Amino acid sequence: MSAAQRAKPILWPGLLLSGGIAAIAFALRQLPAVAIFSPMIIAVLLGIGCRNLVGLPATTRTGVSFSARQVLRFAVATLGLQLTLAQVAEIGVAGISIITVVLIANFLFTKWLGRLFDVDPKLTELIAAGTSICGASAVVATNTVTGGSDEDVAYAVACVTIFGSIAMFVFPLLMGPYDLDPVAYGLWTGSSIHEIAQVVAASFQGGSEAGHIGTVAKLSRVVMLAPLVIALGFVARRRERVALPNARRAMPVPWFVSAFIGLVLVASLVPIPAQAMTWIALSTTLLLSIALAALGLETDIRKLVAKGVLPLLLGAASALFIATLSLILIKASGV
Repeated sequence: MSAAQRAKPILWPGLLLSGGIAAIAFALRQLPAVAIFSPMIIAVLLGIGCRNLVGLPATTRTGVSFSARQVLRFAVATLGLQLTLAQVAEIGVAGISIITVVLIANFLFTKWLGRLFDVDPKLTELIAAGTSICGASAVVATNTVTGGSDEDVAYAVACVTIFGSIAMFVFPLLMGPYDLDPVAYGLWTGSSIHEIAQVVAASFQGGSEAGHIGTVAKLSRVVMLAPLVIALGFVARRRERVALPNARRAMPVPWFVSAFIGLVLVASLVPIPAQAMTWIALSTTLLLSIALAALGLETDIRKLVAKGVLPLLLGAASALFIATLSLILIKASGV
């Protein structure tokens, strides 16, 4: 074997390790006590445990890095096939307006509070994105332009997991006290709970109509992922121009964002059979689980702990803000 062949990076050991952890996450989700969590969340926790208890073999690092970045981007792009413009229209002008206002307000509030708490700006941005849009998927997609560390990503994912799970149990208890009908309750869950799986679990506690509205509202929030990543990319490019005025920079629109938008249009124009859609959703979740397992494998828990409790408090405040604001707007609009 030549020196060039020996130096050539090998992907399959790391891909196999990340894929194996994702497979274990899917298997563990069959247990009743674990079923409330998405495979993505389980995968990142298993990855962190494997890295910090067993270690990461040198032969797997190239494949793990590939999974955490390239597989991730492809998976986020395929999310577009699960959304259609018709689904977004189901929410109506009032519903979309509430979702948009809540998303922007929560993102700005979290950024402001992060500065007040003196939390690292990149970590703050990831917590803001995860809370405002779609949990772990938004965290990892946003990090492609934010450029946070693997520990930042893991911490932000932990925040949306903890507080989204709390909301999943608390929201159904508040449907009666706040006098919410199924439509209002479904919109509330979809516009403020973090993960899609958490929204489904909470919204269907209010009945099938609430479950449908909650799911569609949540998918409408996912659509906002593309403009957010593009906007953050432009902001990052602007900062680089200030720091390096003579440097040339490419347009900050990641390829997977363009693919995401294109696939939303494809799904809107070309009817996809229900059975095919089931497989598409399963494949996307599997790819995201592989990517998050890889991110977990790259996470040093000592660096995670070193970030302290303030980012966790920021995640709690952000979750409380989005839940409160969305409820106020829903009640005020009479949806």
